[in-house]
Amino acid sequence: MMKDLTIAIAGAGAISEFHLKGWQAQQAVTLAAICDPDRGRAEAQAARFGISAVFTDMAEMLAATQPDAVDIITPVGSHAPLVRQAADMGVHVMCQKPMTPTVADAEALIADVGERVRFMVHENYRFRPHYAELARRIHAGEVGRLRHARLTVRSSSLLDYPGKVPFLLGRQPYLAEFKRLLVFEVLIHHLDALRSILGEMTVVGARLDRMNPDLQGEDVALIQLESADGALVQIDANISAPGHPPLPTDRLELLGETDTLIYDRDRITLLSRPDDVSLHDLTANYQACFTGAITDFVEGLRSGRPFQTDRLDNLRTLRLMEQIYRTAGVAV
Repeated sequence: MMKDLTIAIAGAGAISEFHLKGWQAQQAVTLAAICDPDRGRAEAQAARFGISAVFTDMAEMLAATQPDAVDIITPVGSHAPLVRQAADMGVHVMCQKPMTPTVADAEALIADVGERVRFMVHENYRFRPHYAELARRIHAGEVGRLRHARLTVRSSSLLDYPGKVPFLLGRQPYLAEFKRLLVFEVLIHHLDALRSILGEMTVVGARLDRMNPDLQGEDVALIQLESADGALVQIDANISAPGHPPLPTDRLELLGETDTLIYDRDRITLLSRPDDVSLHDLTANYQACFTGAITDFVEGLRSGRPFQTDRLDNLRTLRLMEQIYRTAGVAV
């Protein structure tokens, strides 16, 4: 029999919509409460998603509702104290990425939480149907032994034509002050997706640059990595590329000893079968990755199996991110 789960939500910002839709897609799950320091924002999401209780403080919410788990959807600087608070109250945790601002903070948090509660990081790119398909096909051996991978990421998220407000700065203006930006805020997703496809990697070289002079952090990155199996991996990313779409578009070439698999925006093609194209609806896939991550969390809680992005797995992604900054000469 499926175990009923009671869930609380911490954070009612813009991204919470996609979390809440993901929770609504689960069976035998009750959304008991939502909290946010901005009560009006929490009330708006509660009314929209049929949540009966609203709070402005997470500890008060957890004490009043005694949920099985809490979904923490708050800025990165608040993650560690809120995760500790939940663990102290015996409540399982799913927490938005990045887990913490630094690897040292993450290691301390993981040590403090220990095995008292289950703890998953909501890192959802590997749950995007196109990246999940690439992982399945590579693991099934469609290209033979992988020798070379190249990921290109382009958008005008942080620099647009004169007179236009860049998309990402319009939505999250505080990003202009981040001293670590592209790799920390965007490519961390791609690093995790690549880990799910290629396995563990090490950084061989990294150069970071800034096209938008109003930013504190980088908006351009050229990164070289090597997989544990010896594949050479390149990441070429620019999210201040005028004329490109405001949301990042990806192209990933996976070259093996027997074939090449290419993902380009909304389609996946195996070059030996060019007419057999796997098409993806990227708008639908965006919600699907939130729902997929939440489903993994729910199934893990019910079955006891490890989460795909368990805190220990996500720590490897954070370490890879910091290794890029160190290699590029950026203090962490």
